[in-house]
Amino acid sequence: MRSASDCWTWRFVTERGWRAPRASAALWLCLSIALSGPITAGNPPDRVELDTVTVTSTRTATPLRELAGNTARIDKETIERTAHTHVSELMFRSPGTWIVRGSGQEHLTAIRSPVLTGAGACGGFLFLEDGIPTRPAGFCNVNDLLEINTEQAGAIEVVRGPGSALYGSNALHGLVNVLSPEFGTPTKEVAVEAGSWDYYRGRFLIGGTDEDPGIQAWGHVERDGGFRDDSGYDQAKLNLASEGAAFDGHLRLAVSGSHLRQDTAGFIFGEDAYQDKDQRKSNPVAGAYRNADSARLAAIYDRELDAETRVEARNYLRHSWMRFQQHFLPGMPIEENGQQSVGTQVALHRDLGPAGALVLGTDLEYMDGFLKETQAETISDGSDFLIETRPVGKHYDYDVRSWQSAAYAHYARPFGQAWRATLGLRYEYLRYDYDNQMLDGNTRDDGTECGFGGCLFNRPSDRDDSFHGLAPKLGLLTRLSADSEAYVSLSRGFRFPQATELYRLQRQQSVADLDPVRLDSAELGARYARGGIFADVAAFYMEKNDAIFRDAQGINESDGETRHVGLEYLLGWQLLDDLSLTLSGTWARHTYRFNRDVSGGETIKRGDDVDTAPRHLNTLLARWNFSAHGSTELEWISMGSYYMDAANSAKYSGHNLVNLRLQQWFAPRWQGAIRITNLLDENYAERADFAFGDYRYFPGRDRAVFLELRYRDD
Repeated sequence: MRSASDCWTWRFVTERGWRAPRASAALWLCLSIALSGPITAGNPPDRVELDTVTVTSTRTATPLRELAGNTARIDKETIERTAHTHVSELMFRSPGTWIVRGSGQEHLTAIRSPVLTGAGACGGFLFLEDGIPTRPAGFCNVNDLLEINTEQAGAIEVVRGPGSALYGSNALHGLVNVLSPEFGTPTKEVAVEAGSWDYYRGRFLIGGTDEDPGIQAWGHVERDGGFRDDSGYDQAKLNLASEGAAFDGHLRLAVSGSHLRQDTAGFIFGEDAYQDKDQRKSNPVAGAYRNADSARLAAIYDRELDAETRVEARNYLRHSWMRFQQHFLPGMPIEENGQQSVGTQVALHRDLGPAGALVLGTDLEYMDGFLKETQAETISDGSDFLIETRPVGKHYDYDVRSWQSAAYAHYARPFGQAWRATLGLRYEYLRYDYDNQMLDGNTRDDGTECGFGGCLFNRPSDRDDSFHGLAPKLGLLTRLSADSEAYVSLSRGFRFPQATELYRLQRQQSVADLDPVRLDSAELGARYARGGIFADVAAFYMEKNDAIFRDAQGINESDGETRHVGLEYLLGWQLLDDLSLTLSGTWARHTYRFNRDVSGGETIKRGDDVDTAPRHLNTLLARWNFSAHGSTELEWISMGSYYMDAANSAKYSGHNLVNLRLQQWFAPRWQGAIRITNLLDENYAERADFAFGDYRYFPGRDRAVFLELRYRDD
């Protein structure tokens, strides 16, 4: 019989790990035995209860059992166990959610949607930090999550489907709210970590107690050497918070910031190129980069005016700056953008007793932003048309200011012992003031004309644009028993055109006449929790109108239509006191509801699948508390096949991934952890795409091993 110590004599490598599935299974068993000592009854794995308190769906603390809609909550313990190096590794825990990993910390998002790319993509989702959007409504970036410290969050909540009735523009397909750690336990924490491809990370948390909060600080620094050639990055995130009594109420001050310096890897080309061991590690755009910094300051004030009335004010300042090489475009021009913004959110909460509860609120925001694009060198490999219409020099240089104002109301009323109705309505107004800093039109930056009918880049004249949106919501919840409830929800979401869609035009278009995107949603769901079983199931039907896209002439249009139908589920089963299973996932169909020739030479046909929209995505998690001080979990992620282009002419077959994580306290304050991602060393693509007649992929990482040592003082 092999002893536990014999397991440690196996050769441990961080570059490739073990190749055979039987060795992987043996690793899991041996590490568990070696670290466990005597098997004793440990604490049962975390359970999702109907009384779990959420804050995102209603902007205030509300038990899950009172929500006529969905909210997935990823708690602090899950975040710590996952210890993600990229937010995509964590968000599989939320049904209907897929964060696609790009190069370094880059990502794309899908929440109850396809992966949105190109015109109309940015701003389809709202990202919040403690309830405050991290970007202005009209100045989004598809990589918004890289600015937030998800790695050390107190919890992350995901609302799938429209959230505009409370949050307004951009809360179209869904929203993600990253919540800060609570004051109290732990008061001190330090961890160091090392992993494959020269990955290193250090993190800390220093905080007060519940009785004396003082100042709490948490942050981390990390370096990744890169799985692919010339694709490493350095990253740092820092958060500071202080809270206490002030002005007859409660005041919380919070500062957060991020710093990223990244070498970027681009697509690899050729059918199934991600299967080639050498090509998947190559980088055809060596030298590309992304540099990004952000800083945010928030002051959250809460005061009870009387026994039934409470007022809350959230005031904030934000700054972001980004400079990156657009390696995905011919000529690989450099884009630089940034914004400074200030805003306030004020809400009045009124307890009406048997008549229910009412929230009245208003949001105000001002933003000053800029964007520049410059091409440094002449295109060396391309047609005469391509070289002539994409000249060296400055392509765009504009400033844009925006003013946003909104008012909303949210009313919830119980009926008898078993029914609860909610009504929500929000009106929002957004105005842009655009100022072109270059010559108007589509000339070169020195005023000379390009051949072939003009340069590609068209700069509109100075102008103002304004938009408004109205978002209603109706929900009805019924208590089926002490352990279950069901609900139905009808809602509308909207998304205002973004500044880049209005003012970063191409040569056939000097004015973008765009409408706000609308998404109408119907959702039917049920929840059940009893003993060791939990179930949360939701079916949805959504119609999106006035979707923005770029047509075959390079013109930004807003008359696209799509349909989204699906079923999401989260099922938990406590088999034994120390062993649990969790199954979560989605089945969905996302289809076009219009016909059109679009950019890239593709043709959209009504009824075809939207590209990059797998019909199923499932995650199975087995967690075992093998001792009072140790736990291990095995995660299986199944990604379904999907079409790689709008014409549905090319298809990615999907993939299956297995991840292993183990944690063990070996002293009162010391913990060790081992994580192995892609345990079976699957060759897969994080993203598969077909464009301009060629297959292209972002390859997924090979097997990787990470070791962590943590000190915690409660």
